[in-house]
Amino acid sequence: MASGRLRVTIASPRALYRAYMPFIRNGGLFLSTDRAYELGDDVSAVLNLMGGEEPVPVSGKVVWVTPERAQGKRAAGIGVQFDGNGSLRGEIEARLAGFAKSDEPTHTL
Repeated sequence: MASGRLRVTIASPRALYRAYMPFIRNGGLFLSTDRAYELGDDVSAVLNLMGGEEPVPVSGKVVWVTPERAQGKRAAGIGVQFDGNGSLRGEIEARLAGFAKSDEPTHTL
């Protein structure tokens, strides 16, 4: 189990689209990291979202793990299910309105 707070920057709508996990209850994000996590681990992160002035605190549980050297050269990291932060989910979905029907691959599914 990893400890400490992750610091994550998502700088573009495309990067946000690739990281967002809308199929997770309450929403979630894929966070690239080389730290070792297990399913169910609690996670705390600070998210800088596309040039926003204030970093957003994010907390949740690990619901997805992509290990280093994963098949298909996928980025190593974890999927974090938000702890009921509906405002963050709403903000992310508003920023992704232009990507709603994209076929571009994501970091998860």
